[in-house]
Amino acid sequence: MNNRLKSTSESSDVGDGGVKSACTVSTSTHLSERHYADPENISKPAHQISSPTLSDRPPRLRSNMTDAPETLEAPETLEALQARHRKEQRDLVSLTTQKKKAATKKTRKGMNDECGRLERELRERHTQELAILNGEKVEEEPALEQEDEGSEAGNEVGQANGIETAIGNLSIASPQSEDEPPQPNGAKKKPNRAKARLARRAAEQEALVAQAKVEAAKMPDLREQERTRMAQHLDKRNLKLKEIRADGHCLYAAVADQMEIQGLGLTPRIQPKVIGPEEEKLPDFKKVRHAAAEFIAQNSDEYAGFMEEPLEQYLQKIRETGEWGGHLELTALAKTYGVKINVLHGDGTVVVIPPEDGEDGGEAKEIWLGYYKHSHGLGEHYNSLRKTP
Repeated sequence: MNNRLKSTSESSDVGDGGVKSACTVSTSTHLSERHYADPENISKPAHQISSPTLSDRPPRLRSNMTDAPETLEAPETLEALQARHRKEQRDLVSLTTQKKKAATKKTRKGMNDECGRLERELRERHTQELAILNGEKVEEEPALEQEDEGSEAGNEVGQANGIETAIGNLSIASPQSEDEPPQPNGAKKKPNRAKARLARRAAEQEALVAQAKVEAAKMPDLREQERTRMAQHLDKRNLKLKEIRADGHCLYAAVADQMEIQGLGLTPRIQPKVIGPEEEKLPDFKKVRHAAAEFIAQNSDEYAGFMEEPLEQYLQKIRETGEWGGHLELTALAKTYGVKINVLHGDGTVVVIPPEDGEDGGEAKEIWLGYYKHSHGLGEHYNSLRKTP
């Protein structure tokens, strides 16, 4: 009988102990879930969440658990912490990638700033958690509130300054043109590099022009000197100047004027291919061009060595273009018209071109041309020199 009572008592004690243990585990689990489910603790890092106290426990269990030992969760190991950090980093990378892909051109800058802030905050939190796990002292940042207050105050001051600046701009700045987009307050307008480059080139060109004018003012006026000397030589030889237009036909026009004044006509020894009524319609300088071209074509052996291009191309330029004439064409004209051509230069030199090779052309009719090297902007020029009565 006594043994039965003893076993019953022991089983009763064991049952009470089992109930206690069950209550302890259930209560601990309930408190842990209740504590971490608090909205204020969700956004906090792990080291900033305070452990639950007895006052946080349910009233119905408080009296039964005064003597029960408090059960705490096991601390997170270094491997588990690093694994969680890697997962959070992967999640953040995925999140920021999606945000950047969804951003538009207008929202891209703000989205980049937000992604940078999230990465910075995650990095700082990971550093703090590692420091806590290693037993290092983590400095709390109580100055955050002060910094926020200071930033808010700075923002207010900046806004006030921005308003003052905007008011000043309204009173001073000129109205923007319709083509120029409006600039935000405080933003500097980007300089136009193309306009700056063009302005710089224009300034350089103006400087070169000014320098050229200065150098030209110091140089002798060759044109005026040539005209002065030519006038003196004309007086000595009883000649007067007949100005010929500088259009590329000046040599042939001057020869035509001399032939007309001398009454020699424009019929060459070798008739050109243009004959009949068509020849009569040509202007005088054109007739002289065809006469020179035809004589050179009939005596190509004498002139081919002085040409820098094929014969037919050279003759085509003489007949149909405004190509300048020179000494080669003068020799052909002297021979085809049978006249002596005298060419007076500005230094007083007279170049005589006889009608036949080896002759001085003493008995032949003569015509006079004036050769000018500096008087015209296009270069060399020929004028007709008529005899004074």
